[in-house]
Amino acid sequence: MSEADSPEDFNPFKGMPIFGDLGQLFSQQAASTWETARQVATAVAAEGQSEPNVDPVDRLALEELGRVAELQVANSTGLSTTRRGQAAAVTAVTRSQWAVATIGAYQELLEPIGSLSSRAEAEDAFSDSVQAMFGQLMKMIGPAMLSMTAGSMVGNLARRSLGQYDLPIPRDGSQLMVVPANIDALAAEWSLDRSDLRLWVCLSELTHHAVLSIPHVRARLDELLGDYVRGFEASPAALESRLGELDLADPDSLSSLQSVLGDPEIILGAIQSPAQRRLLPQLTALVAVIAGYVDWTMDSIGHGLISSYQRLSEALRRRRVTANASDRFIEKMLGLELGQEHYDRGSAFARGVVERAGAAGLARLWHSARELPTPAEVDAPGLWLARIDLPH
Repeated sequence: MSEADSPEDFNPFKGMPIFGDLGQLFSQQAASTWETARQVATAVAAEGQSEPNVDPVDRLALEELGRVAELQVANSTGLSTTRRGQAAAVTAVTRSQWAVATIGAYQELLEPIGSLSSRAEAEDAFSDSVQAMFGQLMKMIGPAMLSMTAGSMVGNLARRSLGQYDLPIPRDGSQLMVVPANIDALAAEWSLDRSDLRLWVCLSELTHHAVLSIPHVRARLDELLGDYVRGFEASPAALESRLGELDLADPDSLSSLQSVLGDPEIILGAIQSPAQRRLLPQLTALVAVIAGYVDWTMDSIGHGLISSYQRLSEALRRRRVTANASDRFIEKMLGLELGQEHYDRGSAFARGVVERAGAAGLARLWHSARELPTPAEVDAPGLWLARIDLPH
């Protein structure tokens, strides 16, 4: 590589209106990917405005509801919500606080996507000078695009999420974040009882936390999520193809170029691999079973505790499969793009086990890694019961 072709001097946008300094900007940002991601997430979450702290009255009310929910979940499931000697505690946070914490929690999962361009180069993906140019472009802007994409995705999630387990991703610590601004906005929008909705969210968060705190469950889910994200294949041809369609001498093409550069899937160059397609049934089966168990537990507790429980549950279970495009993108990148059929599958499994072996049979789900059902067993609860030697 000549001095003129060094990464510092390579700028494919040089001389182009608007984009002349993008290459330099991306190079400067590469060293601070996750700090940039936090800044973007915070700005998106708060819509660029100063966000007030959670009202102390709301904070105390949610902490009290959390204690009620913790007792109910522990009594119903027999599972502990204590992690490393610390009892779970519901903590009310702002959207910005939720976004910053979530960037940290998702960082390890998302980092492999940012290295796709380097992996493609190492695998000799660029067979000619044109592909090499686009390969260098992707390598240069990959970290910056990852930071902006991750920050934007998490910032948008912060404006919608009611708690920290809207996506069933294990997290460290015993503090369970809930976002009262989002809970209250949803209650107002859908004419739901605010106090009932707050308790519903606390119950859901504590039940998820109890399941995801089981060491072998967390280990298996972490393994599947990590393997899925690392399984993406780099596709420099996607960016090359889209840019190759543009006539950069035509000023009207600049808007199209902006559209291409704003498509994170193309810029990140992440396409689903055969290995991911083989892995996906295992990941979706485990997540479906967790969701089915949580729903069954919520139903067992909620009807006697929350006066408007049935209406709340119907509304919130519809809501979880009607996410917007930005939410769907992060779900797709993590292998968690679940439709109603997946949730129905998990609920049918839980009901099938309880009908055959009672609540004690369903509790066997979490005894050891051996009891985690296979994808085939999720569709046939009797087969799962037979394998773990329970009468049915």
